[in-house]
Amino acid sequence: MRALAPLGALGRTVLVLLGAVGHVTLYALSAISHIFRPPFYAREFGQALVQIGWLSLPVVGLTALFTGGALALQIYAGGARFNAEAVVPQIVAIGIARELGPVLGGLMVAARVASSIAAEIGTMKVTEQIDALVTLSTDPMKYLATPRILAATLAVPVLVAVGDSIGIMGGWLVGVVRLDFSGAAYLQNTVNFLEAWDVLSGLVKGAAFGFIVALMGCYHGMTSRGGAQGVGRATKQAVVSASVLILAANYILTEVFFAA
Repeated sequence: MRALAPLGALGRTVLVLLGAVGHVTLYALSAISHIFRPPFYAREFGQALVQIGWLSLPVVGLTALFTGGALALQIYAGGARFNAEAVVPQIVAIGIARELGPVLGGLMVAARVASSIAAEIGTMKVTEQIDALVTLSTDPMKYLATPRILAATLAVPVLVAVGDSIGIMGGWLVGVVRLDFSGAAYLQNTVNFLEAWDVLSGLVKGAAFGFIVALMGCYHGMTSRGGAQGVGRATKQAVVSASVLILAANYILTEVFFAA
């Protein structure tokens, strides 16, 4: 019997994991269904749009700027080994637009927004404010989760588009100032190489990542319990789960969009 104890522990862990996946899936389906059903809380949606979109712009922009610059330096150093330094503009553009722009933007938003949403809703949960909403015949999913999920799904692609532009600009600055590229030739190479689908695929990823960020923040906030410690746990779990799911979703979407 003792020999079977590790298998039992493994089985319990798998069952708990599958149960969590099931709960999140049902929560996501419920959130999506509420988007298309009245009432619609425009004020909550507007506030969430500002909090998630506008106020996340500085951190996403700075991340993209330094990432584009560092990427240009790394590609130049690697290309120099094969006398291929001229590919810096093209690789920076495609790397930012397809991968680094959406992924890093999503992770930055996850760090800032998922934690904020989980802490806010978790505090409402443990202080029984959500129960008060139910008493007032207000659906907590409709009032708290749906506006935030919809706002994140719409705002993050815009942040990704801005981040792509800033990231390419960061590569351009490093290329011109540090690596002695011609500014006009750098931009021309970028425009000639970058295709519409490269940019559009990144925006689709941004929408998916925004949905994941807000969903994890709302889910962990709604399911938090145990006072202040429970809110802290929910905040940590929201950021970790959102970050892991963003990386997993990025691989799946890349496989779908660009598999040969």
